[in-house]
Amino acid sequence: MSLKTFLKKIWDKIKNVFNSLPNELKTAIQIGVIITENIKTFVDSPTGDIITTLIPGNIDNVIRDKLRQSLPIFLMELKLVESSLNLTQPEAIVKAALEVMKTVDENIKPGILHHLSVLIAQIAADGKLSWSDGVYLSQWYYEQKFKQSANNSL
Repeated sequence: MSLKTFLKKIWDKIKNVFNSLPNELKTAIQIGVIITENIKTFVDSPTGDIITTLIPGNIDNVIRDKLRQSLPIFLMELKLVESSLNLTQPEAIVKAALEVMKTVDENIKPGILHHLSVLIAQIAADGKLSWSDGVYLSQWYYEQKFKQSANNSL
């Protein structure tokens, strides 16, 4: 069996797991990927209200509020913002973290973004998504759904 065939079988298994998830967990994974992609895009061309720009408008208000509170904390915990800066405003914290993201080595940046994607999905899932499930489901969703959708819209 070739490596390509083997990996396809793994993706197919993950697809089956994803398809059997409750809709709220599918949505949580989707939110994690979209916000992370928005972070990646924003790092390349920042404008306007950072947090509002990162969180899509169609997300439930309760989830949006949790994300507005949690995202700055995640960015500080990931050491993308130094606590010595004494920043307290969420907008300032996120802005400082995104400035740091611009300087992160391109080989490391995908790992940081994937980490954020899983953390965001966990918040959106209201604790119903484990870290390990979030890791492979977010990666599968990004590769098999998000990127294909983005490529089809070009």
